Amino acid sequence: MAKLTRKEVEHIAKLSRIELTKEEVEKFRRELSSILDYVEKLKEVDTEKIGPTFQVTGVKNVFRPDEIEKSLEREKLLDNAPDKDDGYLKVKKVFN
Repeated sequence: MAKLTRKEVEHIAKLSRIELTKEEVEKFRRELSSILDYVEKLKEVDTEKIGPTFQVTGVKNVFRPDEIEKSLEREKLLDNAPDKDDGYLKVKKVFN
């Protein structure tokens, strides 16, 4: 059984920038040790003949061909624009 020490848990908490009480350190020491034990168990499973799993829901990406379509004429677009300047759409600035 992989037992973490209090010092190791406190170090992990410091790296995570988490403040823990003494009770929480003990609680997480037990819980993290249990997780590490489970990971060790998983290492015993033979996965040599099992391929990687990328998608488990069966959903597939549907691609469509790119097509150039006729767009709105510049004059019509500018006629409908709330604010324009010298043949361009005028928008609020994004960066200061």
